[in-house]
Amino acid sequence: MKNTFVKAIVDFIITIISMLMIVILTILGILIYQEITQGNAVEKVENIVSTYKTLFSDVEDTSKKTTPEIIDSNLNEDIFNQAPDTPTTQYQTKIENTGLENKYFYAQLEDYSKIIYKALYENKEKMKTGTAQIDLGTNFSELLSTENGENELGEYYQSAVETYLYDNPDVFYIAANKMYLNIETTTRLGKKSYRVFINSGSRSNYFTDEYESEEQVRQAIQDVENVKEQILSNRTGDIYSDVKMVHDYLMNNVEYETTISKDNIYNIYGALVNKECVCEGYAEAFKYLLDEIGIPCVLIMGEGTNSKGDIESHAWNYVQINSKWYAVDVTWDDPVIQGNAYVTNKMRYEYFLKGRIDISKDHTPNARFTENGREYNYPILSASNYE
Repeated sequence: MKNTFVKAIVDFIITIISMLMIVILTILGILIYQEITQGNAVEKVENIVSTYKTLFSDVEDTSKKTTPEIIDSNLNEDIFNQAPDTPTTQYQTKIENTGLENKYFYAQLEDYSKIIYKALYENKEKMKTGTAQIDLGTNFSELLSTENGENELGEYYQSAVETYLYDNPDVFYIAANKMYLNIETTTRLGKKSYRVFINSGSRSNYFTDEYESEEQVRQAIQDVENVKEQILSNRTGDIYSDVKMVHDYLMNNVEYETTISKDNIYNIYGALVNKECVCEGYAEAFKYLLDEIGIPCVLIMGEGTNSKGDIESHAWNYVQINSKWYAVDVTWDDPVIQGNAYVTNKMRYEYFLKGRIDISKDHTPNARFTENGREYNYPILSASNYE
């Protein structure tokens, strides 16, 4: 009798275990079936910042300051020998890129934006193909797991891309609105993970409209570097002298493009190779050249009140000399000639190394590079002009 009872208990336990095993195997089978049939659930979020455009891309740039009808009686005066009485310190010449620690706007980004910026920076060479995919990995999984994660990532992405382009004028061939941010969502055993990458989407490349192939881009880069080397062969190692040398080169060799219809007028290729550009081209070329020799310089976006009293979108620079920042507007130091007017020496340096008091009379910085973009802090200018 006792053996029969024990046997019943054992049989009952075996039955319970068997049923549990069947349940477990059934659940595992369902999960495995879902994994096999559904595979990786992929959501591609393309062109999250499709409204991204450069500040001047959609408007006619009429911010070039024109000259009044003035005739200079001292046209033969040497404009290249107007050095200040105060000596300046020597700087250590640096031709190569010095790294992210010297990128002024990068330092202001949030951590998620810095991840994207750094990936673009480190893959600069690969991106000359126009098709290279930039893998951002799973760095954004925690963010994307939140309810508004995709929208927030889109904002971080826009901030990273616009900051990268304005910090690095040498990537003039990259079109921000032709790059696509993709989110790949993988579901395994009910848990989601996210991989993010950047590519050209369905487009053939993410170059600006002026370029169609890697060969064209590499040739354009070489053309720019050839001019750069020619200009920088005149550097002296003295901060003031070299800032003035770059300013004077652009002022004397670049023409303001008034039709707003030619290629590359907003970038360094237009300024240095074609020698025709608008204010953004002047400002980016000025920064590019000073970056190459290790003199701190940033691009400033905002508005200028020209000689006609009109307020226009405009771009200029801040440059650092002896630990102080000064404004330089090469565009307005190279005014468009009207009629029989002449450019006086005073006009050529009216916006060279100006302090906050003078430059603020007709220049107003905008904290945003693009509409709805992030706000940036610019360097604080010296109150007075450089002397």
